Amino acid sequence: MRRSPQDTATSARKISRRALFLGGSQLAFMGILGLRMRYMQVEQADEFRLMAEDNRIKVRLLPPARGLLYDRNGAVIAENEQTFRIVIRKEDANQIDQVLVELERLINLPPEDQTRVREELRKAGPSAPVTIADRLSWEAFSAVSANGPALPGVTPEVGLSRRYPLHDDFAHMVGYVGPVSDYNLSKMDVIDPLYRIPKFQIGKSGVESQLEEDLRGRAGSLRVEQNARGRIIRELGRQEGIAGANIQLTFDHKMQNFMQARLAGESAAAVILDIETGDVLASGSTPAFDPNLFVRGISVADYNALLENKYRPLPSKSVQGAYPPGSTFKMVTALAALEAGVVTSDETVRCTGHTEVGGRRFHCWKRSGHGNVNLVGSLRHSCDVYYYELAQRTGIENIAEMGRKLGLGDSYALPLPGMSSGLMPDKQWKLKNRGAEWVVGDSLNASIGQGFVLTTPMQLAVMTARIATGRAVIPRLVKSIDGVDQGIQGGEKIDINENMLRAVRQGMYEVSNSSRGTAYASRIADATLQMAGKTGTSQVRNKVVNNNNVPWEERDHALFVSYAPYDNPRYAVSVVVEHGGGGSSTAAPIARDLMLYALHGDLPPLDSYPSSQRGTISERFRNLPLRDTSGSDTEKSRA
Repeated sequence: MRRSPQDTATSARKISRRALFLGGSQLAFMGILGLRMRYMQVEQADEFRLMAEDNRIKVRLLPPARGLLYDRNGAVIAENEQTFRIVIRKEDANQIDQVLVELERLINLPPEDQTRVREELRKAGPSAPVTIADRLSWEAFSAVSANGPALPGVTPEVGLSRRYPLHDDFAHMVGYVGPVSDYNLSKMDVIDPLYRIPKFQIGKSGVESQLEEDLRGRAGSLRVEQNARGRIIRELGRQEGIAGANIQLTFDHKMQNFMQARLAGESAAAVILDIETGDVLASGSTPAFDPNLFVRGISVADYNALLENKYRPLPSKSVQGAYPPGSTFKMVTALAALEAGVVTSDETVRCTGHTEVGGRRFHCWKRSGHGNVNLVGSLRHSCDVYYYELAQRTGIENIAEMGRKLGLGDSYALPLPGMSSGLMPDKQWKLKNRGAEWVVGDSLNASIGQGFVLTTPMQLAVMTARIATGRAVIPRLVKSIDGVDQGIQGGEKIDINENMLRAVRQGMYEVSNSSRGTAYASRIADATLQMAGKTGTSQVRNKVVNNNNVPWEERDHALFVSYAPYDNPRYAVSVVVEHGGGGSSTAAPIARDLMLYALHGDLPPLDSYPSSQRGTISERFRNLPLRDTSGSDTEKSRA
């Protein structure tokens, strides 16, 4: 059937409209697409270029410089030294085994180190760096750097490592740093990204560990561009980290070195306090160790040698060692009795050589007895029977309270780990910890610094400083942080009658300066610097036996505490020599040398000593292993 011309015209018009609509839609779509392409290619070109580059950009942490440690005079105690190392990242290394083979041709890379690297890479994340070799020589470092294109994923790095220029002098107080371990990470609630940096060092002991947050600093960042083989092409940006705080400690490095040298050969500890400020000028413990060994990775043989040494070189005896104070505790008992009003300074007690309580004899060190003694005489002769009597009159509660007033039983707020608080026992303590009632015999033992009483050398120095001044001297270890002085704590007057303190001080003066005093042989000859002190000998066994007839481990500890000058106290000193025998023969001579060094600020002049002793003293100083005054690594005698 033929269509009419009218139908044909109508159909043509419809087709034209559809064609126009379809063509218009196509043109509009193409226009929008063109505009979008123009927007992406022109207006957003920079953004997409950066997105493309980001596929090759890596951001790496920059470890900050660890803060330095100085002594009170500005001498460096802990510093940083430049080291060279090479690291590898799993995501950038194509064939690890081949890379290690190439490295072996350039540097000394033992099979065990290669095995370690493979194992650490297996455990590490794709971008985590693994140290291949550390502390490389400049020649080895340069060889690796020059062959970088053939070592995909390998990055030579220049870092900083801790160094202790004074070696063992401050090993126990300052401590040391070491690489972050899995154990360290397990103890952290929030892990600083810095700890993921290979061989990143944190404080492991001493001040280094306790002031870690101040010393560590904050990380920086580095943006680098790498090619497909993991080779760094260029540095795109760097944000430097914030270095750790520099900390000035209260120590005097020369005084510390003299102390360590003077204690050498003994298992001993000593403390020197500035009485006015409480500053710890020196705190020694012998034998010591070189902390640099731990920083570099101490060998098994060296570590076992430290562990097996019967003199225990690893603990800090001055703050971690707790010892029966022996007769150095008698000032506490005397002041407690005076304060309780159960005795006067002039009242005498007759010493026949022993006291009998409950059918048991408590002996005086002098078996023949001292006769009638008053407070000053009891300290001068160190009469035990006098204090047995005072203990029965005073009671342990009053004695313990006086001990706490004088700083015993306190570990103080010092930035040192593992500090012992010693033990200032009373009735409640024994019932709680021993499940038994306190008895009179316990009080008698405590009155002469035996039994349950334990003190540290630091506590004994504080006790002595408080007796000397009548003020609550508190030890201080940090002088300033980044130049900001940390202030002095304490110093307020102690609630002890000044007349009672004078009586005790007089007794301590006669210990050192009376011809019948137990430390007269260790007196200071210079009348302007005379020392007040107290000897102590604490038993480590119940049976009384001559120290020369028993093994070293069973001999008595030797102790001495002192302050000087007597009429204007400036320094307090405490000395403990483990198994040293008698306080008067072993500890007192050491304390005198330390005190004179503090008073003179250098090696004591011979005229400070009695003329009959000067030859011996001169010989002793000549043989001391003193470091030179510049604090260099070279040790030499300065006598």
